[in-house]
Amino acid sequence: MKGIILAGGNGTRLYPLTLAVSKQILPIYDKPMLYYPLSVLMRAGIQEILVISTPRDLPAFQSLLGSGEQFGVSFSYAEQSEPEGLAQAFIIGRSFIGNDSVAMVLGDNIFFGEGLAELTQAAAAQMQGAAVFAYRVEDPERYGVVTFDPCNGKAISIEEKPKVPQSEWAVTGLYFYDNDVVDIAADIRPSARGELEITDVNNAYLRNGTLRVYQLGRGYAWLDTGTTESLHDAASFVRTVERRQGVQIACPEEIGLEMGWVTPDVLLSQADQLGNTDYASYLRRRVAEITATGALRLH
Repeated sequence: MKGIILAGGNGTRLYPLTLAVSKQILPIYDKPMLYYPLSVLMRAGIQEILVISTPRDLPAFQSLLGSGEQFGVSFSYAEQSEPEGLAQAFIIGRSFIGNDSVAMVLGDNIFFGEGLAELTQAAAAQMQGAAVFAYRVEDPERYGVVTFDPCNGKAISIEEKPKVPQSEWAVTGLYFYDNDVVDIAADIRPSARGELEITDVNNAYLRNGTLRVYQLGRGYAWLDTGTTESLHDAASFVRTVERRQGVQIACPEEIGLEMGWVTPDVLLSQADQLGNTDYASYLRRRVAEITATGALRLH
């Protein structure tokens, strides 16, 4: 399975913060926003990742991420000249996807919770159909809302910002699809607001009876970062967890080491490049802890 991080758009709700820089490069406490969705794909076992962004912002992502070697992954890059809907990512990324299945995560979504890696790995292992991740919210009328059979996870309906929601479960910005998605995305037509809607893609799978829903229930956090208030809330959440537990949320270097994609020497070299920072000290500490416990699974 390949992965796509969609980090386009102009971030107009965050002006003036985003007048000169992509929203997805803004810091969420101690690291760039993009590290959080990147970590979700990596935990799912995905190593080939396409970053889609605007012509203005793509060079900044290339400078930040490079080839991906330091994380044990491989990055490709593509431009989205105009934000014409989430489903456009599969048209832009068609040649990158090739004949493989694909997961897409939105570059401004933050996920956290014990067991998330296992859920995403299960979704990645199912090579037929599609899977979305649902999160219970108090204001479902603001989101795409999914109803489903809680026994088998089979989706029953999806509505985009319904006036009278049929459930309290919002569709988050994390999606898994088989290779049919490239043709489905190519066939859908722009909505009334002129965008290729991801809901139309999901409804195509729903009609085929192949759309599954994974619940992110109690113990999970799903944070959007589209406003200054939500940026602050996300940073406060990350800071609280990291300071209380002494761990990093969404540290791609650490994930690469734990997944067996990079060696301790690569991580130590990366730490040296990051200088005398808390983040670099954490990388050194994790190398010492993981090697001491024999938990490495290099391959």
